[in-house]
Amino acid sequence: MRVHYYLALALLLRSPVSLAMSEIVVNIREHLFYPSEITIPADTKVKIIFFNHDSTPEELDSFDLNREKVVFGHAKATIYIGPLAPGKYRFFGEYHPASAVGKVLVVSQQEYDDVD
Repeated sequence: MRVHYYLALALLLRSPVSLAMSEIVVNIREHLFYPSEITIPADTKVKIIFFNHDSTPEELDSFDLNREKVVFGHAKATIYIGPLAPGKYRFFGEYHPASAVGKVLVVSQQEYDDVD
């Protein structure tokens, strides 16, 4: 019982900002990702929303991130990634692999704060 009390207290004392999940928007236009490179802090869960402005679907694929998701034409799709270790994680559009390419750069929290 005492452990639950301390856990509840710790959650109450955490700031709302630290509880909010980061959200990033990536647009798909003419089979390209905008931005094609996103940077996120290490050890953080992130929500990425892909908006497909093209009339044709695109299948997001990433062996590095272990994700696969179809984004229909004029629609959106959401994936969640992380927490991840620092490094580069590539993703691409399976239907247009020559043009629809991108990457997620994961950096330390200090490096991420220095970028802002």
